Amino acid sequence: MGYTVTLHNHSVEICRSHCLQRGLKQPGTGCSSLKCSIVNIPTSNLTRSVNFSRTIHSCLPWKVNNGSEREVVSLVCQGLQRSVCIDTDEFDQDECWGSEDQNVSVKGKFKEQINLKKVPNSLMAALDGRFVRNDEETNNDILQQFCSNGKLNDASRLIEIMARQNQIPHFPSCINLIRGFVKVGELDKAGRVLQIMIMSGGIPDNITYNMMVRSLCKRGRMQSAIDLLEDMSLSGCPPDVITYNTIIRSMFDHGIFDQAVGFWKDQLRKGCPPYLITYTILIELVCRHCGIARAMEVLHDMAIEGCYPDIVTYNSLVNLTCKQGKHEDAALVVYSIISHGMEPNAVTYNTLIHSLCNHGYWNEVDEILAIMKETLHPPTVVTYNILINGLCKYGLLDRAIKFFNQMVSQNCSPDIVTYNTLLGALSKEGMAEEALQLLQFLSGSSCSPGLITYNTVIDGFTRTGDMEKAMELYNRMSEEGISPDDITHRCLVWGFCRSNQVERAVGILKVMVEQKHRVGTSGYNVVIHGLCKDGKVDLAIQVLEMMVSSRSKPDDTIYSTVIKGIADAGMKEEANKLHQKLREWNVSREWKQLS
Repeated sequence: MGYTVTLHNHSVEICRSHCLQRGLKQPGTGCSSLKCSIVNIPTSNLTRSVNFSRTIHSCLPWKVNNGSEREVVSLVCQGLQRSVCIDTDEFDQDECWGSEDQNVSVKGKFKEQINLKKVPNSLMAALDGRFVRNDEETNNDILQQFCSNGKLNDASRLIEIMARQNQIPHFPSCINLIRGFVKVGELDKAGRVLQIMIMSGGIPDNITYNMMVRSLCKRGRMQSAIDLLEDMSLSGCPPDVITYNTIIRSMFDHGIFDQAVGFWKDQLRKGCPPYLITYTILIELVCRHCGIARAMEVLHDMAIEGCYPDIVTYNSLVNLTCKQGKHEDAALVVYSIISHGMEPNAVTYNTLIHSLCNHGYWNEVDEILAIMKETLHPPTVVTYNILINGLCKYGLLDRAIKFFNQMVSQNCSPDIVTYNTLLGALSKEGMAEEALQLLQFLSGSSCSPGLITYNTVIDGFTRTGDMEKAMELYNRMSEEGISPDDITHRCLVWGFCRSNQVERAVGILKVMVEQKHRVGTSGYNVVIHGLCKDGKVDLAIQVLEMMVSSRSKPDDTIYSTVIKGIADAGMKEEANKLHQKLREWNVSREWKQLS
C-alpha cells in the first residue's frame, strides 16, 4: 500500500518504505585489469609525439572539433517514483514514520493525519499540549523561533505535530532545520524533516541536498547518497555538478574505483548532461589511482556513451603525469590528443616545458620550443617565465639571460614576474650591480618595480656588504611611494650587522618597532650579540628592553638562549648585566651568575 501524491500536476506513487535496491553495474573494489598492451615511450620521444601533430590525420570515429563542441543530452528523469528519505534501516526505529491507510496531497494540505509507530511519553505529552490546539500560522511562528534559537529537536517534534494536524510547515525553516541536523551529524532526523517537507509540497534547494549527500558520503553510505541523488529530480530539484563530483570523489576515497566509473556511465545513460568538470575529475582520478592505461580506456568507453574528451580533459592528464614525473605517460596522452584530431594548445606545451625544466631535460625543452614556433601557439611570456625560472634554479643564469634577450627581440614583453625572477637569481649569485642595471631597465619599461622588486635588489646589496647602495634603494622606494615592509627592514638589519655597523642596525630596529613590524628573535639576538661584542652593553640593554616590550612577547627560554649565547662567546660580564636587567623587569629568573 502506498500514498498517492500530487506533485506539480503529476500523480506519482510513493512507496511506504524506501526499498529501492540498486547497485552499480560494475561491482568490485579495485581497478579492472587492462587487456591491452601500451608501448612505453621514452622521454626522448616525447617531442616526437608532439611533432607528430603536423603530419597525422585523424581516423578515429569520435573526433572533437577543437575540443569545444559537446553533444549535450537533455536531462530526462528516468528514476523510479519513490519517497525522498534516508534509508529507513538507519533510522531510530522508535521514531520511524509509519502509515495505516493514509492518503497525502502535497498540492494542498494533508488529507488525513500521519501517525507515528511508537511515540515516547514525552512526545505524547507534547502532542496533547498547546501545539495541537494552535493553528498553522501560530505553529509556524513558533517553529521559526525554535530554529532561530537553535532548538533543533523541539523544531523537529513541532514539524511532526504539524504533519499530524494537516498543517504545512514553514519551508525555509525546514531547510534550516535540515542543514542544522546535517551539521551535527543527525542524518536520520534530517531525512525525516526532508520527507515531511517534500510530502507537504516543498522543494529543497541544491545546497541542502548537497550537504546531505556529502555527509552520507563521508560516512561511507554510498548507496544512500546515490538514492538521494536519484530522488532529487523527483522532488523538483535536479542534482548539479557538485552533487556528481561529491559522489565520484567519495567513491575514489573509499577505493571503489570501478563503481565510480560505472556510476557516471549510468548517469549519462539516464540523461545526465556530460559535465566537463565532472568528466575531467573522473578521468584524472582514474589516472591517479589506476594509471594512464586505465584512464585512456575509460576515455574510450565514455566516448561510446556520448561523453567526449576535450583539450581541457587531456591537459589535466598531461599535468598529472608530469607532476608524477612520468614523461612517458605524458607522451602517451599527447599522442592521444593528436590521434583524435585535436592539437595541443599553449597550456599543454607550457605544462610539458615546466616539468622538463624541473627535471633538467634541456634538450627536450629546446625541441618543444622549436615545435611551438611552427604552430599556432608560439611561446608566450608564460612560456619564457617558466624557462627563465627553471634555468635560474639550476644556476644556468647565462642561458636565462639569453632567453630574456630573445623575448625582447621577438616583441614578447617581459612582465614583472620575469624581472623579479632574474633579479632574484642575480642577487643570490652576488651580482648586485647587474641586478641594479636590470632594475634601471625595468624602470624605463611598461612595468613598474614594486615592493618585491626592491626587496630583492636590496637583499643583493646587503649580501655583498654594500649598505650605502642598499640604503639608496631604501630611500628611493620611499620616494616612489612604496612602503618598506618587515622583510625590507630585516634585510637591512642583517646587512648592517654583517658589515659591523650594529648601531645603524639599532636605528632600523627602532623604525620597525615604530611601524609595528615583526622583528623576530633572531634579529634581536644578532643585534644584541653585536653590541656586546663591541662593548656597548648600555645600547644592548636598550635593544633588550625593546625585545621585552615587543608584540611577540618572547618567553623565558628565548631570553636565556640570547644571554647564554653572549656568555658562550666569552662575554660573561655583559651576559650578567643583561640578565640583571631582565630580573629587574621580572622577566627572567633562572640564571646562574657567571664569574
